[in-house]
Amino acid sequence: MKILLYSINYAPELTGIGKYNGELASEFECRGIQTHVVTAQPYYPEWRRHKGFANWWTKELEEDGAIVYRCPLYVPKRATTLKRLFHLFSFAFSSLLRLATLLRLKPDVLFLVQPTLFCAPAALLYCKLTGAKSVMHIQDFEVDVMFGLGLMINGKAARIAKFIERWLMSHFDAVSTISYSMMENVISKGVGEDQVICFPNWSDTEFVTPTTDGSRLKAEWGFRPNDKVVLYAGNIGSKQGLEMLLYAAKKLTFLPELKFVLVGAGVYADTLKSMAKEQQLDNVFFMPLQPWERVPEMLALADIHLVVQKKGVADAMMPSKLTNILSVGGYALVTAEANTELGSVAERFPGIYARVEPENVDAFVTELQGCLNIDTQRTNEVARCYAIENFNIKTVIDRFVVDLQRVVTKK
Repeated sequence: MKILLYSINYAPELTGIGKYNGELASEFECRGIQTHVVTAQPYYPEWRRHKGFANWWTKELEEDGAIVYRCPLYVPKRATTLKRLFHLFSFAFSSLLRLATLLRLKPDVLFLVQPTLFCAPAALLYCKLTGAKSVMHIQDFEVDVMFGLGLMINGKAARIAKFIERWLMSHFDAVSTISYSMMENVISKGVGEDQVICFPNWSDTEFVTPTTDGSRLKAEWGFRPNDKVVLYAGNIGSKQGLEMLLYAAKKLTFLPELKFVLVGAGVYADTLKSMAKEQQLDNVFFMPLQPWERVPEMLALADIHLVVQKKGVADAMMPSKLTNILSVGGYALVTAEANTELGSVAERFPGIYARVEPENVDAFVTELQGCLNIDTQRTNEVARCYAIENFNIKTVIDRFVVDLQRVVTKK
């Protein structure tokens, strides 16, 4: 089988969709699936092009055998709504030109990752011309996220956006997404049940384990052995609502051993740093993204992990960071509405993580204080078992390859 993976994000991006796409291509190659990738020059989550990558059309052969075609794109320094749209459109346009040069490739499957929906017309056209099967994989519902964050107001433009989204999705041979509630959302948008595939994000549960010792990294960061670390690791953007973390840090300054650590980068990082400085929060620390080799150490040093999102976002996306938190057997505090996938998992598996409603700062602080009473030196067995059963990388991708083969052979 030959696959063309089409996505704006790809390795060597260290977090989010880019990391998963890089691992997916490598796993495909390990299974004898010839993999080609059309992607952008890496920029995420720092929102600036990585050093060593020219903003032009390039071609790379990776060690695992995947062939990567990179395309130029516009990366705004300050990602306003209009600039984000132009950012997405710039990749859709430059990648369309690259696809035109790959018509002779004739893959069995074109696998488009959303975001970005802007690339869907080019993907469908390419499949029409080459006979490839089309699969859209939804990591984030872009249109739903825009409504959830208030970036788009209901009206004529919103109705048009929803219509275009439904029309495009319904023309793919299959649509996959990362949670059951997101699958239901796909079906509600007009995609047939027999076309929808569950393809969750994963964790390397044999590498990210509770046996990892994080004490060395904890010391390197200047913390004492008895300090309690509340960790947020990942993209620092506007949809996370991380102001809540600063509020909690201010409320809990009477606990001198409590340290709030944010590891990552993003368009909102400088703003958050300025806010912490203005409030003189000497219990809040910002650390850079860690290489994958040290991620298990980073996760192991945390007493409490934070998975923070704003209202209206939790069912439009699934936080990828949660898979590794569960894999390490960590204790997490998650903000999500009760009727979301995250809420459902918390109810069905008591103890897997604590949950509070998004943007309820007082409930967040109260629940966090309760989490601090947990003996975090012990593994959260509920979380660890759930990760092994549901997020093991080999199991997840093996199952998805079977689903792809079914799509390819379907008349």
